[in-house]
Amino acid sequence: MAEAIPGGRVIRLGGGTGARLNPLDRGPRRSDASDEQHEHMVKQRRIGTLIALVEMTLNGRLTAVEHAAIMDALDRCIVRTGDRPTLRGVYDEMGQLAAETDAAFRAAEGAVQPRFVLRRFVEGDLSGLFEEESTVEFDQDAPIVVTDTSELFARGDLAAQLTQVCSTAWIQAVISDRGARRTRYVVREEGWRDMSSLASLQMFQQWLKLSRHYGISNIVILHKMGDLDAVGDADSLERSLAYSIVGDIENKFIFRVNHQEQVSLRERLSLPAPHVEMARQLRKGEFLAYVGQYSYLVDCFATSTPWEYELFKTDDAVSPADRDDHELSDIDVSEIERLWPEPIEPDAGLEGWLTPIEIPVERQQ
Repeated sequence: MAEAIPGGRVIRLGGGTGARLNPLDRGPRRSDASDEQHEHMVKQRRIGTLIALVEMTLNGRLTAVEHAAIMDALDRCIVRTGDRPTLRGVYDEMGQLAAETDAAFRAAEGAVQPRFVLRRFVEGDLSGLFEEESTVEFDQDAPIVVTDTSELFARGDLAAQLTQVCSTAWIQAVISDRGARRTRYVVREEGWRDMSSLASLQMFQQWLKLSRHYGISNIVILHKMGDLDAVGDADSLERSLAYSIVGDIENKFIFRVNHQEQVSLRERLSLPAPHVEMARQLRKGEFLAYVGQYSYLVDCFATSTPWEYELFKTDDAVSPADRDDHELSDIDVSEIERLWPEPIEPDAGLEGWLTPIEIPVERQQ
């Protein structure tokens, strides 16, 4: 779609494209923020990104020592690079920190685990994507920009989640400019990937709160509410926070759901029972729209021209083959008899038990 729109741009990651995004980019200067406020927002975004990457990989909370080590390594990298930190730079600083025997607050010990995590970006399966300075720029004038990470999803769920954090952090950095005086729409196709750990959830929640300030409208797409059940354990803080974020989103558009989603829609989104039943019976192109305090049943036009129809037609793979199935054909009774002959009544006597049954070759096949 982006390629079909005049001026649209696609940034592809992986697959030998050579494109890199630096999730620690400073981003544009906020025109309405003081120097102190601007520096604080940039530092918090950088620290939040690093913590989300490490916690997601380790599948647990960082210790106070590990948290301090990450902040120390980031500060050193900022000073050494002239405020142009990268994941490789933080990785190198953690190596120096881990080698110091007189580091304060046992920071040397806390740098070990985070450094192993960042090694995946510097030398592992995610190298060449996020560890150096960005090689692509966000086109401020483009009507649509797509970050295509589909090549990386084949490397596993964790790689996809780490990629999501890095690409989201870069996008946040480059579009969080209130001085641009334009409304932007950020579409997250796999919304649950932004909610895979407590750190990423908190970063996502903070981003949603700041979006209105920057004139950004977030569109989060979930295939089903059950996607959020993959976030954390049952009754965990992570899962509760994920459902809370989705519930707090002001406008919701619900297409047809199956019966397994009824409980989630009632309990998680507090939808009335008649609306839940209506959601089960929606036809293609219909959806329930909740805009503010109002609700609507919408029958939309998915396309308006043949060109658009061909562009958005995504169900080719499940369409029937190109053949004429509308004409009736005569059934050859003899062929049916050959393939499915009358069953042979078994001999229940002694001779029947001792005599082997000969099965026709056709039936064996």
